[in-house]
Amino acid sequence: MADPWLALEFGADPAERIAQVGAAHEAFLTAGTTPVRVRDVVRRSWERSALLDPEATAPVDLADDALESYRAAHPLARVLPLFRDLLGGIAQDGAHLMAVCDAYGRLLWVEGHPGVLRHAERMNFIPGARWDEAHAGTNAPGTALAVDHSVQIFATEHFVRPVQRWTCAAAPIHDPTTGRLLGAVDITGGDHLANPQSLALVRATARAAEAFLAQPLDPDVVTVSALGRDEAELRVNGRRIRLGRRHTELLVLLLDHPEGRTGEQLGLDLYGDDRRHPVTLRAELSRLRRALGPELLDSRPYRLRGTVRADFRTVTELLDRGDQAGALQAYGGPLLPGSDAPGVTRLRRLIDGQLRAAVLATADPALLATWTATPAGADDLTAWQALARALPPGAPRRPLAVARIRQLSTEYDLQRATLLQRPRN
Repeated sequence: MADPWLALEFGADPAERIAQVGAAHEAFLTAGTTPVRVRDVVRRSWERSALLDPEATAPVDLADDALESYRAAHPLARVLPLFRDLLGGIAQDGAHLMAVCDAYGRLLWVEGHPGVLRHAERMNFIPGARWDEAHAGTNAPGTALAVDHSVQIFATEHFVRPVQRWTCAAAPIHDPTTGRLLGAVDITGGDHLANPQSLALVRATARAAEAFLAQPLDPDVVTVSALGRDEAELRVNGRRIRLGRRHTELLVLLLDHPEGRTGEQLGLDLYGDDRRHPVTLRAELSRLRRALGPELLDSRPYRLRGTVRADFRTVTELLDRGDQAGALQAYGGPLLPGSDAPGVTRLRRLIDGQLRAAVLATADPALLATWTATPAGADDLTAWQALARALPPGAPRRPLAVARIRQLSTEYDLQRATLLQRPRN
């Protein structure tokens, strides 16, 4: 069975295929029909891109200092030397480009021979430009992100006409700990790229990048993942440690107070006003010290030693820098969603509230759509209303947003009516 992610079957004539798909593209634009000879992944992408002007140019989101700051803070910045090592030959051979984008299709790096770069600049294939399908139509990095799979896009398969002289192959890259989509790596060039080797190359490069990211940043740095999960995962000296729920809650509370907490303060954050907690708390802290190692946990006050990085602190740090897109990308879900510890509950609400307010303030449909896809945003009526306002009338996502608004409005009205009908004591 042929690989559906490859653009050309073995033995196919590239020129004939360009003409066939080009005719299908024109038929789609004029009549909305798609002949069966168009690959399914391309047909679906054309349908998602249908409202885009076929002569459109990808917009530039970031430039100059803002771009440099965003790139420096992005997780894939760590992997750039690896990309250059694996794809550097292609990027400098005078016929190809290497590109890396974030999870929103924003190009972070585009490298290659100066002559090829000049040609690519004419279609805004430059760092800082948005190449997701919503802004640039069918293309390898944008479509790889949309379907979360490696893919080739060949010549006239591109939705936007100015891009149809190019062929590209891209593969998505995920955070090896959380599975979160980080972006994609791409190679772009001429028709000769439509071969199994180019797709295998970007797939292998993406897997190498994920393996690299799985390595600890520094043997002395402890990393903590606590978003979207009830039990934290630590990486300490190359080891992975899975903590129980109570130890996870203690660790999060200590991370939220790097200056340290007294036993009484921790007890109130963990148990509330329950006066039975002192002995239990000391026992839990003793077990936590054994799990982490005595070199990581101080007492009097209780605090963590050394450098500890946590995913939920990354979200708040990015929000403090005004990087709403980066914060939303780093957000893996609510902090310890199953915890009812008072201190954790307050922190969870604070993080979700800050992120929600920042996303709403952007009025960016891509960010709003991402927020409403999270557990915290799925029932957020205000966010769905903002998404509907931000989308143009014919956008594919708008009917979904309108339907969700109606559904939530009905549910909330029913809940309010039930509360009003309850007898008062």
